[in-house]
Amino acid sequence: MFYRTDTKQISVGSVKVGGGAPVSVQSMTNTDTRDIEATAAQIKRLEEAGCEIVRVAVVDTDAAKAIKSIKEQINIPLIADIHFDHRLALASFESGADCIRINPGNIGGEDKCAKVIHAAKANGKSIRIGVNSGSIEKEIKKQYGVSAEAIVRSAAEHVRLFEKHSFTDFKVSLKASSVNLSIAAYMRFAEEFPYSLHVGITEAGTIFTGTVKSAAGIGAILSRGIGDTIRVSLTGDPVQEVRVAWEILKSLELRHRGVQVISCPTCGRAEIDLIKLAEETEKALAAFETPLHIAVMGCPVNGPGEAKEADYGIAGGRGQGLLFKKGEIVKKVEEKNLLPELLSILREDGVK
Repeated sequence: MFYRTDTKQISVGSVKVGGGAPVSVQSMTNTDTRDIEATAAQIKRLEEAGCEIVRVAVVDTDAAKAIKSIKEQINIPLIADIHFDHRLALASFESGADCIRINPGNIGGEDKCAKVIHAAKANGKSIRIGVNSGSIEKEIKKQYGVSAEAIVRSAAEHVRLFEKHSFTDFKVSLKASSVNLSIAAYMRFAEEFPYSLHVGITEAGTIFTGTVKSAAGIGAILSRGIGDTIRVSLTGDPVQEVRVAWEILKSLELRHRGVQVISCPTCGRAEIDLIKLAEETEKALAAFETPLHIAVMGCPVNGPGEAKEADYGIAGGRGQGLLFKKGEIVKKVEEKNLLPELLSILREDGVK
């Protein structure tokens, strides 16, 4: 698979973005940032799920000041999300934010944007230029409508502004709620500019709908070799965003973390309760960090072959099943003992 490695690399705290660095996983808290304990607690949950960069909303000066205390309790870089008031960006840098996300179009003009750029320079920090299809400048929208060209032209104006002030430690996002519009915008920008890209489908929806749209959109963009860091936007617990992001990356074989459960879609040949077994297996292994492929198969057609190709596997039969390890049959056990026995084997092998 082609991967665009020639993007300019930047640092978001300790995480490298672009320039061939692994595609990193981001999320955003949905707590009130001014509630330091609640925000730090949610970030710790995100860390456990595999989040590598977190963003928090900065709605006022108190939220900006809270960043310092939050940073003391977490282990991943923190981005401050700023809209409308450039002074909140300056205050966030003072509090230790590793990066600022701004939409230069709503920050109040070039002079105020320049102050944010100079603050980033002075603190050795980075910036995300966040362009959204819903906030395209009026003149650009008048000329191009709501289109990929409009999104890219908006981003291009911001890029030139940053270059004018001799600052290139930034990444760019070009988000829309439309999958096709997002794909087209990212492709056009990648053809024209060398800057690293934050990829996502904005306002994707609830857990189910948002997961489907994000997988389709982010997956399509990444499969074209475009994208350096991603955020799955879901209406729900942000931990789910991280889990979906990792599944997208694992599916494209761009990153490897934790267990990937391979299970068949079930059919009339299945003679065990495969749906229940697959769901329970995935839940039981959710906290494992060792990269593994585990097959949970329900019938003798493809089951044995798939199970043998996985690191570990279950191949169901009539009320019982075979357990596999590295392609070899380990034992035959009753259906009710398939998952407990699999977990026992994993523990014996030191899998965590």
